[in-house]
This record gives sequence, C-alpha cells and structure tokens, in this order.
Amino acid sequence: MDVFKIYGGRKLRGEVKIQGSKNAVLPILVATMLHRGRSIVHNCPRIRDVFIMIDILKYLGCKVEFIDDTIIVDASGDLKTEVPTQFVSQMRSSIFLMGAIIGRERKLKISYPGGCDIGHRPIDLHIKGLRKLGVEIVDDENGLMECVAQDLKGCEIHLDFPSVGATENIMLAASVAEGRTIIRNAAKEPEIMDLQNFLNSMGAKIYGAGSNTIFIEGVKKFKDVEYKIIPDRIVAGTFMVAAAITAGDVLIKNVVVEHNIPVITKLEECGCTLYYNDNELRVIGPKRPKAMEIIKTLPYPGFPTDMQPQMMALLSIASGTSIIYESIYDSRFKHAEELNKMRADIRIDSRIAVVRGVDKLIGTSVVAKDLRGGAALTLAGLAARGTTIVEGIHHIDRGYQELEKCLQDLGAEIERTSY
Repeated sequence: MDVFKIYGGRKLRGEVKIQGSKNAVLPILVATMLHRGRSIVHNCPRIRDVFIMIDILKYLGCKVEFIDDTIIVDASGDLKTEVPTQFVSQMRSSIFLMGAIIGRERKLKISYPGGCDIGHRPIDLHIKGLRKLGVEIVDDENGLMECVAQDLKGCEIHLDFPSVGATENIMLAASVAEGRTIIRNAAKEPEIMDLQNFLNSMGAKIYGAGSNTIFIEGVKKFKDVEYKIIPDRIVAGTFMVAAAITAGDVLIKNVVVEHNIPVITKLEECGCTLYYNDNELRVIGPKRPKAMEIIKTLPYPGFPTDMQPQMMALLSIASGTSIIYESIYDSRFKHAEELNKMRADIRIDSRIAVVRGVDKLIGTSVVAKDLRGGAALTLAGLAARGTTIVEGIHHIDRGYQELEKCLQDLGAEIERTSY
C-alpha cells in the first residue's frame, strides 16, 4: 500500500504548472464517441480517473493512444452498448456514458455509478432529462439500467438543481436529437463551457453554457477535432491553499484566474496576499491565517465544494473560529475526523463544521477517504509539526498528477513510499 510520508514545517516556494482539468476531460473523452472518427485532445492529466476512462473507451471499441498530455481517440468502429459494472463502480464520471452512447447507438445497459463516498448523489436528474428526450429507462433483473431510444426529440428541460453531471449528460444526448433542446437552471461551471466548446469544435450547435440556460440544436454528424482542455481550477486552488497553509510564496502557472475567484476571495479574507493576471497567480501566505465568519459551498460561481476540505485544513490553524456550511453533499466532512487526529479542533453538526483554530497541527497517521479529503490531509501534513503518514492515497491519484513531485519541487519534504 502506497502512502505519503510528510515531514512538516517547510515553507513552499517556487512555481508550479497546473494540469488539465479532471472534471472537463472526462465528459469530453466520453463525447468523442459521438463522432465516428478521430478526436485529438491536448492538456490531458495523467491521473487515475483518466486511465480508467481510457480503459472503458477501449473496451467499448474505441482505439485510444495517450502520448505525453495528448489523447487520440478513434471511435470510427462499432461500439458495444453494455458497460461492465467493474468499470462503472470505480468512477462516478462513467455516468456520462449514458448521454453519449444513447446519443450514438440509441441503446445502453449500464449499472449505477461509483466514485468517492461523499454523500447521497442521486442520478434522478440525469434520468429525468434523458427520459424527456425520449429515452426509455428501466431496471432489469440484475439492477442494471436498460436504456432504449427509438428517437431522440429536442424539448425543454428544467433541472430542479443545477447539476453539473445532469447538464452535461443532457448536452451529449441532445446534441444529436432532432430539433432544439433548451436546458433551464443549467449548471454554470467552467467545465460545462469546455464541453460546449469541444462539441461545437466537432460540429455541434450549442450556446449559452456558463449561463443558466443552454440551447442545443441537434445535428446528424460530426467532424474530426483537435482541442485543448482547460486548466484544473481545483488543483490550482489546492496549490493556492498549500502556499497559504505553509506561509509560503508560490507562483501558479497555466491557470484561468477567473475560474478561481471564489477561492481567491476567501484566501484574501484569510490574510493571504495575491497577485494575478489572466493565466497565472502568486500566493503569499500569512504568518498565521485569519478565521472566517462562514464559508458556504455553492454551485459555481459560488465557493466550490471540491475546495471545502482544503480550506478546512487551512482554517484548522487560523486565529479564531470559522464556520463551514456544506450545502452540496451530505457526507463531505470525513476528513474532519482525520484532521482532529492531528490535534485540530473541529466539531461537526450535520452539514455545519465549527473549526476552532489551533496554534499547530501535530503529525500522525491519517487515512484519506476520498479525493479532496486526501488532498486536505496532505496540506495539513505540510503544515504540521513532525511526521504525517497519509494512507489511502489512491484516492488522491484519481485527480492529482504526481502531487508529491509537484510539492517536492516547491520545497516540501514529502515522499511516496510503501507502508
């Protein structure tokens, strides 16, 4: 079992280049299957979730090459329409297969998705939207979803919640539906805009991504495409907090600053000094961060739930008491128990965390139970006195490309080792 072994107390200094976005590349890789041809996708991160998605594409019948940061997908051959549970159980993003495969083949058999255990994440909005487009979805005797569409017809779909996944799944299927589809109360995340831009580069007719209403005119065929994925705003945010929690000075390159404004704002409230332009930012951490009255996670452009664990780690050593309200997922405080093992003072009441800052965290053995929680524990280890062992780092590998090497380049004493 691999673990991170971290010797805390070193200020991070230097510069880091941000990888391509995990949450953008996964639905885009799925979208390549809509085209019976060749797609070239640049700036792809070499992370576990991407390799799982490549395995799924290959199983389904695509030819895939991964060279440096470029993935080439040839989906010109026949595709299978049943996805084994062994793939779907590993990654929640496998749910995007519904929109793409149904859009292309008009049928699919798939199990319910897995992924990080961070609370109840139903896919009812995905199913409701696809059904409105004309997809019949029933559970078979094995608990698999059996999806069949005689025809896909454009329609108006109002999402009860601006779900990123549901918005993207509907976009994929609607891009080949007959007529116009309008998605109201759509998610506004930058990854939605990236999917729109990729599909349009391939020949789709979609506009409105980034607002709460998306318009899609169905098309009958696509063309070969070459496209570059946006930088990962959550990875950027993680390194921003890494600079802050170590009182460091880090230049973060290959970043879309606009995508990170919610995190920038909160770090400034914590006492960090930030300088930035369009594609890079510099974070100088304070001697000790200030507590914040409240952080509430919200859909974009609110504060991202994927940055809540990292901010909790930072606030655990802040001067004063902070309140975190997790409004997105109902079980996303599992890292709090592990931080408390490091002498943090965090109390949880349902979706609210009360974080009383302590002078210093103390290194010990902790367990990463999900992707972002694992990142938070790694950051806490960087700031802690003594040695921290982070177990369960396979979760971290799902979303961060060689995290320990990037931190080493910034001066951190961290190593990946067997334990």
